Amino acid sequence: MFIDSHAHYNAGAFDEDRDALLSSFPENGIDLVVNIGDDIPQSENSLRLAEKYPFIYAAVGVHPSHAMTLDDAALLKLEELAGHEKAVAIGEIGLDYYYDDVPRNIQKEVFRRQLRLAKKLSMPVVIHDREAHGDCLEILKEEGITNGVMHCFSGSVEFMREVTRLGLYVALGGVVTYKNAKHAVDVAREVPIDKLLLETDCPYLSPVPLRGKRNSSLNLIHTAGKIAELRGMTTEEVARLTAENTKRLFGI
Repeated sequence: MFIDSHAHYNAGAFDEDRDALLSSFPENGIDLVVNIGDDIPQSENSLRLAEKYPFIYAAVGVHPSHAMTLDDAALLKLEELAGHEKAVAIGEIGLDYYYDDVPRNIQKEVFRRQLRLAKKLSMPVVIHDREAHGDCLEILKEEGITNGVMHCFSGSVEFMREVTRLGLYVALGGVVTYKNAKHAVDVAREVPIDKLLLETDCPYLSPVPLRGKRNSSLNLIHTAGKIAELRGMTTEEVARLTAENTKRLFGI
């Protein structure tokens, strides 16, 4: 049984067959899914999905691309949403310097505000870090964050060791199956097995042999199989251990 630690089933790509797809998960070996919010409306939508399906849990948060929307009122609303019985994390939050469409000082401040909310509520964080490793690590250290996951991990083995020393988990998805994904492959080999999570980030980043198609939790078997190959384990072992890690992190 697999757990998808990071999915976006409220995305438009699933509008035509969302219910049929999600309803198929239990019989296809998908045990649990953490559905991720990236702004206030999508966080609310994530909670609605979690209310409808017993195997779905929700993270609520504001992605750096939407950082301009997190004013005081939105932060209060986020705290309210985080009190829902099926909200298990604040996320996804963080820094994104790839697009750089939101001023970095605003991204950093919004990141800090949500990290402080997570600490106040004793909740883990789901961290988005794209081409911002140095600033992200500095803020995590300054804010004393020890409970969370680095989603879609793209850093080096050295950076992985830094974040796992803080106590954070590392999530790997379909990228680990790509031919040019040296960092992801190296991290998959070296990350402590008790700090590894599986994710899809669906509908994005489908693993080989489905690259370019819509992703879903049904494809976790390909990612797990690649990680198992790299580590000399079985796919079943990877599935079991990453599921235990995910439940431990999110308190499920």
